[in-house]
This record gives sequence, C-alpha cells and structure tokens, in this order.
Amino acid sequence: MSEGTRRRRDPEARRLEIVTAAAELIIEIGVDALTHRKVAARAGVPLGATTQYFATLDDLREAAIGALAAEIEARIDETRRAVVVEGVTPAGLAKLVHRGLTDARAIQADRAVVTAAVHDPRVRQFARLWSDEIVGFIAPVHGVDRARAAAVFIDGVLWHSQIHDEPLDEELIRDALAGILTPPPASPSASAAAASA
Repeated sequence: MSEGTRRRRDPEARRLEIVTAAAELIIEIGVDALTHRKVAARAGVPLGATTQYFATLDDLREAAIGALAAEIEARIDETRRAVVVEGVTPAGLAKLVHRGLTDARAIQADRAVVTAAVHDPRVRQFARLWSDEIVGFIAPVHGVDRARAAAVFIDGVLWHSQIHDEPLDEELIRDALAGILTPPPASPSASAAAASA
C-alpha cells in the first residue's frame, strides 16, 4: 500500500498532519499569516483537504494553537518532575531555565502561543499556563509574591532569548533568582521591636 493510499484511508492521520503543519507555520510565520494554502503545501495535501477537516481558518488556527498548548503542557509536566529532583532553589530553578533555553522549538512554541494570546482571548489561558505553573512550584517554598516576581523574571529570560543570539548565563539567572527569592535581612529596629514584643 502506497503512502498516499494509506493517508487517504486514515483520516485521523491526515488531520494530524494538517494540524502539525499549521502549528509549525504558526511558529515560523505567526498566527495571523496562516492560510489554508500554506498549510496544505506544508502538509503535502491537496488544498481541499484542509477545508474538508477545518471549515474555517479560525477552526484550523484553534486546532494548531491547541497542539502547541499541548506541547507546553507536556513540558510543564516534565518541569514539575524536574523540580522535585533539582529543588526549588535559585540554583535548581536556574538550571532548569537554562536547560529550557537550549530547546529552540519549545521557545518558538511559547512565543507563538503568547503572540496569539495578545490578539485572541481564547488563547490566553494557554499562554498563562507556564507562568501559573512556575508560581505553583515556587510559592509553597518562597511565598506567592516572590513566586510571582520569579515567574515574571523567568518569562523575561525566555523572551530575552528570542531577540539575542546567546542565552543568559546560568550563573546570572541563578544570582538574579537568589535576589528575588531571598528575603531581605530584618532591619535592626524591626528586630528590636520583635524582641521586645
């Protein structure tokens, strides 16, 4: 059985090829530049196949964004397991963040989802997943406010990598996280007040 015959007889495989192609194009050219014609060419299917499975371009965009969101969710699960091993310390978190900076596909998928979320409220829940999960990892150890500040910093590190040729050094990330997560020493007057209470 030829590859073309197999694909025609497996509609779910063809649908997945179309969604995968659309997701790849969103990463490369952005969600607003997506067209049925470009997706069909990337997937190697007739133009009519894309409209057979996705009546509107919005339907196709939503399916592709959903596929990218699933990638992000899988990475969140992987990160959750890694946090258990590395620990919720500045050094452990910096190691995980720096490791993530070497995955170009993951960085591009994050950017595509966040960019789409700016224009599409339906996508914002996907875009928030990563930051919300980071807060969830850190808050039990360092408190919600410091966890949110660390999440904002980590988001910034990821975006920094999009516009610079070299990612930030792990040591720089570690030191910055230490500054965010370490509470300042109590002032002498506060210590005296606590002692006299």
